[in-house]
Amino acid sequence: MKKVADQIAPATTRTEALDRIKTAMVEKKLTQAELADAADCHEKTIQNLLGGRSVRDQTLFDVCMVLGLDFHGLRDAWHGETVAVESASGPLEFARNGGGIAPIYMGAYTQAAVDHYIGSYLTLRRSFSLPDTIVAYRTDISWDPEWPSLLFQERDRPDAPYAHRGRLYIPASSSFIHLVSLTKGAMRMVVVSQLDRAGEMRGIITTLNKQRATFIPVATPILYSHRQNFDGDTFGEVTPKNKAYAEYKRLLDETVAEGYAKLVG
Repeated sequence: MKKVADQIAPATTRTEALDRIKTAMVEKKLTQAELADAADCHEKTIQNLLGGRSVRDQTLFDVCMVLGLDFHGLRDAWHGETVAVESASGPLEFARNGGGIAPIYMGAYTQAAVDHYIGSYLTLRRSFSLPDTIVAYRTDISWDPEWPSLLFQERDRPDAPYAHRGRLYIPASSSFIHLVSLTKGAMRMVVVSQLDRAGEMRGIITTLNKQRATFIPVATPILYSHRQNFDGDTFGEVTPKNKAYAEYKRLLDETVAEGYAKLVG
């Protein structure tokens, strides 16, 4: 029982607050660079924080949101202010354990509100380098209880080494959501409509693609279609010679024609 009590007891000094931050980094397997990326700040700022030096409250807030820690309690301890002990059902435990709620910067969505997104999807987009070719693969979406949020993982891509893994950002006031992968400062974003009754999400993907000797920005329509199984689907680079091509092309053409994505210029 003592171990549980220690976990939910509030920090009262900067040293204790720092210990909470370092422990959370270890639990989430985050390096200084990865924490800086996720908190949208410079790595030097994280180094100052971990060294116990003064940082802005905004920085402390962003780090707490990434690590799932109680900002108000750690902020008070960081500044040497009195920290009120809260009950087991109060805000401290709620913030620390996530309460099944994604961080504010990801949309503060609850697990119950987004569980219909969980599952596997046929994913379609045009090839960035091959004409008249559609790339089809699988994307799995699951709930990550360690870092409360929806997590996506691409599978069965023809270019498997470039498969992405990231998180879903779901703003409350928008009809579109964001699938974002972030690795050492490199970001790829997919913006698609919220899941509809047909089990589809449509929008646009923006990323970097290798063209000859360099990488260049590219964008193209993309579609996710929920599947219970993939028995009738074709994965890989699908060309007009493949019987699945006509249906895949129709779905992507509709994505633009129905206003889910617009390519300007």
